[in-house]
Amino acid sequence: MPLRMLACAVVACVTALGPATTAAAAAHGDDLQRQADRFVESPGGPPGLIAVLQKDGETRVVRAGVADLATDRKPQADDHMRIASTAKAFSAAVALSLVDRHALHLDDTLGRRLPQLPKAWHRVTLRQLLNHTSGLPDFSRSEAFLKIVTADPRHHFDSRRLLDFVADQPLGFKPGSRYVYSNSDNIAVALMAEAVTGTPYEKLLRTLVHRPLGLRDTSLPQGYRMPEPYLHGYDVAPPSPVEDVSEVLSASGVWASGGIISTPADMTRFIRGYAGGALYERSSVLGQQRSWIAGASEPAGPGANMAGLGIFRYATRCGVVLGHTGNFPGYTQLIAATPDGRRSLTFSVTSQINQAQAPEQLKRLRAIEENFVCALKNA
Repeated sequence: MPLRMLACAVVACVTALGPATTAAAAAHGDDLQRQADRFVESPGGPPGLIAVLQKDGETRVVRAGVADLATDRKPQADDHMRIASTAKAFSAAVALSLVDRHALHLDDTLGRRLPQLPKAWHRVTLRQLLNHTSGLPDFSRSEAFLKIVTADPRHHFDSRRLLDFVADQPLGFKPGSRYVYSNSDNIAVALMAEAVTGTPYEKLLRTLVHRPLGLRDTSLPQGYRMPEPYLHGYDVAPPSPVEDVSEVLSASGVWASGGIISTPADMTRFIRGYAGGALYERSSVLGQQRSWIAGASEPAGPGANMAGLGIFRYATRCGVVLGHTGNFPGYTQLIAATPDGRRSLTFSVTSQINQAQAPEQLKRLRAIEENFVCALKNA
């Protein structure tokens, strides 16, 4: 990937695991397969795609293209992948679990929990961090950060000092007055969780999220290596040759805002539990999580988007699902589930698709995602 594009990227067959119940369901599955195949085979399309749909006791896996252009290996549900900004849902899961346990409060401020941060930021609350109304400047857009990444994409950052890149900047607006998606928000969320527990964020993830939801292949690394087997991520920018960018960037530079590695199978387990409220004993926490405001995920998910606390509401023509999206060099992600967590969709493609870099591709992707949601919602 050219360094100029790298800097920009930083900031920014049907297999049934259970039998199909009817001939109509099989026909619907064939239609999903055709859509996936067409998307992968289209000019500038991603080399690979895998979607996992779960409806009650039935699971379907739709895959197209390849996991690795060098070997033509097909994508699998246990392939590792960079989950991009869907990692923000994990940091929210940690924070809201601590709220459920009364260790944190949604009205806790940065000044109270992280007094070492700039005084100008002190009035920002956990709630505002979780719904991206904090006004914190985005560290991943700072000139100093981008200069380092451009010179050495695999540079090892001190993840807990990423906010230092913007510590000299004021808030972009009065906290709570506007929605602006910022990678800084979830770094601050993780730091608040560490501050109140005295426990590293990585251990909090394992204890509060991975273990309760049965996530066996999910991790938050510091380096650039991918565990085998993995979905290779690619830079697709015709007419330039397709380039493998799976291990171009160090995860230390995104940490709690986008550094997690997982699998389609684990992400399915996560979103079913997270969207359905399985991590919280108090219903009031789930209610607060679903306090919707105007705002879209990045990239936008299917249908009309609204923002909650570490989760988004996607109102499609077939009904509402809750989840998160993400994009990272080589990967674009959607995880979504019905509000009861009984039906879910994990949709992963192996190229970066967003409004800034590939607006027409994103438009097509969102339409396909909505069709998959409709297949999920319709019995």
